[in-house]
Amino acid sequence: MTEPDIGVAVLIADDDPVVLSALAMGLASMGYRVVKAASGEEAVYQCLQQKPAIAVLDINMPGISGIEAARQIRETSGVPVMFLSAYDDHALVTQAVAEGGLGYLVKPVRINQLVPAIQAALARAGERGALEGERRHLTQALEGDRNINVAMGILMERHRLGKGAAFDLLRQRARAEGRKIGDLAQEVIAAAELLNGFAGDFGFARRKTDRSA
Repeated sequence: MTEPDIGVAVLIADDDPVVLSALAMGLASMGYRVVKAASGEEAVYQCLQQKPAIAVLDINMPGISGIEAARQIRETSGVPVMFLSAYDDHALVTQAVAEGGLGYLVKPVRINQLVPAIQAALARAGERGALEGERRHLTQALEGDRNINVAMGILMERHRLGKGAAFDLLRQRARAEGRKIGDLAQEVIAAAELLNGFAGDFGFARRKTDRSA
């Protein structure tokens, strides 16, 4: 068995006090910092308060189930989860995966089974986080490109510039001010929208004056 990450916080949720105590003691002996929860509701609360690296949830608990707890944890604290169950049931596994479960173990579970499963789940959580970070970065980049194109269109229309000249103007201004071209593009768009708003207000006021005359 590979060495666990010493001090990593793991939440264990199980309504059976014997199972909860045994798993908590076993994980603590392996160097983990253990957060215990005796219900799904408590698991959701503790994840929000303690921010453990991962939550290990028993599926069958009174009150809200482990599946529902996982859903609420995802929406409130975003802590990754894995599941424990007394049943090796395909429908339960499917539900667990649908709620973002990174692992599924059938009880009774020994520590020498649980620790590698936790490590694998944490690794998958890290990979998932990296992919989500790349996706956010790509989305921001695409949004930045869109703003640059819109700002170029504004400059082309207002100053009778070609596409290349409009881009050069943006780039030179951004460089002179030590700013990102995307940020400057946003300002150009905002300024154009403000001016368009003034133009609309002026046109309305002028029509109103003409009707009064």
